[in-house]
Amino acid sequence: MNPSKKQLFKRQITLSEIGEVGQKKLQNASVLVVGCGGLGSPIAVYLAASGIGQLHLIDFDTVDVTNLHRQVFYSLEDVGKPKAAVLSEFIKKRAPFTEVSFTNKSITKENVFNLIENVDIVVDGTDSLPTKYLLNDACVIKNKPLVYGSLYKFDGYVATFNVLQTDGTYSSNLRDAFPEMATDIPNCEEAGTLNAIVGMIATQQVNEVLKVVTKVGKPLTNELLIYNSLQNTQLKMKLNPTVLKEKIAKIFKAQTYFDIACSTQNKEWQISPEELKRELSFSSQSTNLEIIAVLENLKLPFEVDQTIHINKFDASKIEVDFDKTYVMVCQRGFNSYRATTKMKEQYPDLKVLNLTGGISSY
Repeated sequence: MNPSKKQLFKRQITLSEIGEVGQKKLQNASVLVVGCGGLGSPIAVYLAASGIGQLHLIDFDTVDVTNLHRQVFYSLEDVGKPKAAVLSEFIKKRAPFTEVSFTNKSITKENVFNLIENVDIVVDGTDSLPTKYLLNDACVIKNKPLVYGSLYKFDGYVATFNVLQTDGTYSSNLRDAFPEMATDIPNCEEAGTLNAIVGMIATQQVNEVLKVVTKVGKPLTNELLIYNSLQNTQLKMKLNPTVLKEKIAKIFKAQTYFDIACSTQNKEWQISPEELKRELSFSSQSTNLEIIAVLENLKLPFEVDQTIHINKFDASKIEVDFDKTYVMVCQRGFNSYRATTKMKEQYPDLKVLNLTGGISSY
């Protein structure tokens, strides 16, 4: 079937506030969606379905079975495949008037300016605090609007940052709400999340993009919407644009925005699920293993010797035996690699290994 634009977008065009003019604005807009997970995947699909003309997706990760409860545009057959590539193919079949492309690697300080330069709006669909601040700071420096979304358990946060205002200034940005990057905020893997709140915040972000592009309604500028799904309550926190471009440019020069989850892991510090199974099958050898889980409430297929949450992980307080091999485990191998790195920094000669891919791959 080859539908026309009028057929596909009839219900939107029927809205007097949108009409043919508003639909053309959507068709002429280009949007960058960073992250193709719980937030980013529905954001990308809804934006394409609404008629956004150009869409670029960024995600370094692959589809994981533990994500499927909230990343509903992926199937069991997609597990192990690159998220951005799979989502791009889905959108091509669903939205014939959207030109979709993707980058199958992480966004970093080194490539962020190139990736945001030719788009009208940037949408943050990540669960990485360093990446959120990277996007915010880069968008401020390059005068790009940023539609922000974030989750913590049953709470969701939405705002539209850095929008050009009628007086020539720009609206507030992430650092006006949270000046410093917190170091103890868990992501979805650590804290857990319910799929409903993920979908709610994603569609709120879509709504913000549509308002900014069509100039219909009032975007969430100079305020942060905080929604609680358990109580069905929401509040808006007023923001004042006080952290200005000049200060953020200085921060950008000094900050690394490094996120261990997006980094390349040292291959010499890895133990594959197959290797660990083999080690555990020999009882005499397994006594030389010390297995530490760095997340609580993991469904483990084997016993662990210790559980130390990554947010409380202090290698200097761990009594080590240099005759043992220490194996760090978590759900997907990111937080356990953080723990592995901390252990190697504290005890360079200690044999410490990360379970590659975590329990999900075991």
